[in-house]
Amino acid sequence: MKYWKKYSKTQINQRIDEALKSVVDFQDCKYLGYPVSKLDENVFTTTGSFLNDSPLLKSYIANPNNIGCHTLGKSEEAFKGSQELEKEAVKVLAVDIFKSEDDEYDGYIATGGTEANIQALWIYRNLFKKTFNASLNEMVILSSEDTHYSVYKGSNLLSVDAVSIPVDFNSREIIVEELEKIVQNLISEGKKYFMVISNMATTMFGSVDNPDIYADVLKKHQVEFKIHVDGAFGGFIYPITNKLSNSNFKNPNVSSITIDAHKMLQAPYGTGVFLCRKGLIENALTKEAQYVDGMDLTIVGSRSGANAIAVWLILFSYGYYNWFEKINTLIIRTDWLCEQLDELNIKYFRDPFMNIVTIQSQFIPKYIAQKFGLVPDTHNGDNRWYKVIMMSHVEIGDLMKFVEALKEDR
Repeated sequence: MKYWKKYSKTQINQRIDEALKSVVDFQDCKYLGYPVSKLDENVFTTTGSFLNDSPLLKSYIANPNNIGCHTLGKSEEAFKGSQELEKEAVKVLAVDIFKSEDDEYDGYIATGGTEANIQALWIYRNLFKKTFNASLNEMVILSSEDTHYSVYKGSNLLSVDAVSIPVDFNSREIIVEELEKIVQNLISEGKKYFMVISNMATTMFGSVDNPDIYADVLKKHQVEFKIHVDGAFGGFIYPITNKLSNSNFKNPNVSSITIDAHKMLQAPYGTGVFLCRKGLIENALTKEAQYVDGMDLTIVGSRSGANAIAVWLILFSYGYYNWFEKINTLIIRTDWLCEQLDELNIKYFRDPFMNIVTIQSQFIPKYIAQKFGLVPDTHNGDNRWYKVIMMSHVEIGDLMKFVEALKEDR
């Protein structure tokens, strides 16, 4: 599938209606063994002509459970229709955006980037235990100091140590000499198995790590490692704007990827994506889930089929080229803001392929930050940065008001 196509509203409605016909209808079907039903009609409005043009609402009313991973093995037959749309969406992301070959990936629509990051760590912890009989104290998680806090949640849940790598204050790039020193020390302490989180747009800065920096150091020391790319924010923009990105499945050092659909894709909250190479997700199999028809390979188990349909709906409402246009509009707005900041000699960080501008706090009075809803790097009152994110609702007119406020304060 290169590149995914844009569908008309009629085509989208027809496709989703067709898919929902393959989802068990608890209104007409009296299945006795399922711990699920249609939405409660005493509470929710489940009928009406407005549904004719509301395919996503129809999906929520149908209430499909997309438990399992549908790129691999068997799945619950009762929810086949929503599973097929999820598989199509995952294929777009794995093949068209992250350059996997057909049928060389697995993946599913997760609840968000936090779950997807922890899913990767869970898989690699189990892989190291299964393949090398590794103990927990022989494993370690490496990531930059700008990495999302979900990594520390994963460290706590999986009882695997996490170590942060310092970054340069201005460039936000990993300091290679520090990485080298830290890896040497960890090896001397008995660490043999490394799980790496490489960022594709950090939450605060939009900074992007080069996964090969980690790979080169770890290969030099001849240790086992797996690299997971956290593209929770950047996954729907950076691969589109930077054609030379190496944070994808063309890079043999990359094993798995996180994306958040409820950020740049503007899907409902609780919608992320986990992608990995074939042969990895089986390490997360819960064999005890024998009543599930298929393999339970995810952290959460039951998942909203409607949220999976939402991802499909957005992707195919745009198609690749319309999505490219939307993203580049945001890049143009980001470029404009950076030009204004340059004229004012205000210091900031911005990756040229991203839509985040993070400004040093010394240049932003607190009242301006509060007025325009800027987000600090810490809420304890000792912050050094404020970030501005160019989302669809942020237009040049909004940015002009912000710039004028900065000029008036000087």
